[in-house]
Amino acid sequence: MSHSGTASAAEWTAEEIRRVGHEVVDLIAYHLTSLPMRPVFRPVPEDTRAWFASGSNPPEHGQTPAEILADFRAHVEPYPLGNGHPSFFGWVNSPPAVMSVFAEALAAAMNPSVAGGNHAAVHLERQVVEWFRGLLRLPEGSMGMFVSGGSMASLTALAVARHVAARKVGVDVRAQGLQGLAKRFVLVTGEGGHSCLRKSAELLGIGSDQIIVIGSDEHRRMRVAELEEALGRAKREGHVPIAVAATAGTVNTGAIDPLDALADVCARHDVWLHVDAAYGGPALLSTTYAEELHPLARAHSVALDPHKWLYVPVEAGLVLVSDAAAMRDTFSLVPPYLRTDGSATGVGGPPWFSEYGFQQTRGFHALKVWIALKFFGIEGYRTLIDHDIAMADRLAQRISGQSDLDLVAHGLSIVCFRYAPAGLRSDPGRLDDLNKRIVEGIQLGGRAFLTSTMLEGRFVLRACVINLRTTEAEIDALVDLVRSTGAELA
Repeated sequence: MSHSGTASAAEWTAEEIRRVGHEVVDLIAYHLTSLPMRPVFRPVPEDTRAWFASGSNPPEHGQTPAEILADFRAHVEPYPLGNGHPSFFGWVNSPPAVMSVFAEALAAAMNPSVAGGNHAAVHLERQVVEWFRGLLRLPEGSMGMFVSGGSMASLTALAVARHVAARKVGVDVRAQGLQGLAKRFVLVTGEGGHSCLRKSAELLGIGSDQIIVIGSDEHRRMRVAELEEALGRAKREGHVPIAVAATAGTVNTGAIDPLDALADVCARHDVWLHVDAAYGGPALLSTTYAEELHPLARAHSVALDPHKWLYVPVEAGLVLVSDAAAMRDTFSLVPPYLRTDGSATGVGGPPWFSEYGFQQTRGFHALKVWIALKFFGIEGYRTLIDHDIAMADRLAQRISGQSDLDLVAHGLSIVCFRYAPAGLRSDPGRLDDLNKRIVEGIQLGGRAFLTSTMLEGRFVLRACVINLRTTEAEIDALVDLVRSTGAELA
């Protein structure tokens, strides 16, 4: 390929695109298929870190595709997060579905801004949003849009909830904000709520001090009676609850709040119910948790992350709001009398996504979700999610069968446990220290990868199975590895 100037570097022939494209596909194929034969994780070594640090300035002159791909092959590809490996049991990071990897390239080739307009990306995203609305059984006329992830989905939904709650007490929060109000706006959530809820409260001007945290029951779910009491007390004191933020699948233990009962409480108190289902929402398709998640249909808003349990490449978050008009009123800068429902033949198209959220320029995130749903189908996804749940169940069973392991929590595809040999059970401090060294040793050892968390003041190991490549062999190997590592360190 000629590289004599900017114009020539930007102009590619069809043959050049095919040639370099084949090299990229070869790299993708090598990366995805070779992962099981490599260490699950290995830190970036000192010489590679030095190589990155040495390039503090952008290159003065362009490089050929071959040179660029060679650098990628040598310095980037060998050091992934590890989530594509069948023995990765870390955070809620799934391996990418191959068809969705290809979808990323197709979306980039079209490169639309999906703020709005009458082009295919807009209509495709609306179709996918409608698919999810139907799966969750939210009312017709609900609105949704793709965002970066669950955090932005919850922030968007809670902004709508704040707008609605403020309007009920005669406050135009868009014009006045929350400046100098006599009433205190509060957000209610559970102990297992994601950190994005606190960030949302801070960014929305509510403040972290105004978050009411409801305690958990023995299953680590929000206590319904305590919520009822908290909402009643808040109203008696003249405060304004903007929303109850429940969780369908906490990232710590996979717990699902009692959604139906919480919806009853919110209905009695006329309070918005938001559900963070970023992780657990897709388990609605499973044979095990479908009934428990059916009450998602009663939520005023739901946050989902297809890039978690639907195996779609990052980024692909989704927010759904049952009151489309309220969502539009929260964000639109188009006066109501000038709003249009769009023309089937004009340039403008349906109401713009930019009227329903903060972003103006928006990427074509919906394409990879659309392609994945068409590739797997609902039945295919049910099989995959059931598989992950079955693998987590097997892990919990194997742990329960060992005298030196304690099962601490198990929900959805998450299992929390710890190594607890008889000689250390009476010494919590030493037991915590031992388990810290176990997780560090396993993470750096390359044979498997798991993380940790704190539960009831105890340091525990945490394994999340969200990988279509994980088999019983990897599950059994993880149990053996934890036991052998623990015995060696103890």
